[in-house]
Amino acid sequence: MSIGLGIFLIAVGAILTFAVNVSVEWVDLDLIGYILMGAGLVVFIVGLALMTRKRRSVVTNRSTVDPATGGRIDTAERNDTL
Repeated sequence: MSIGLGIFLIAVGAILTFAVNVSVEWVDLDLIGYILMGAGLVVFIVGLALMTRKRRSVVTNRSTVDPATGGRIDTAERNDTL
């Protein structure tokens, strides 16, 4: 989601900077466009960093013998951490 938001902010900023030729005396649309493109780039990079972060999982296998039946009991425990 953050990658899409970053691309959207870059697109809106580029439209405000390069495509809109409206003069408003109380706001500079070019500056707002550059700010939106910069924010979109930051959001895009953060989204990529979060997406490429690796997940670690630890699986522990244990084998025991049931004293009553003499049968083998296998158990597996999984621990997922970020």
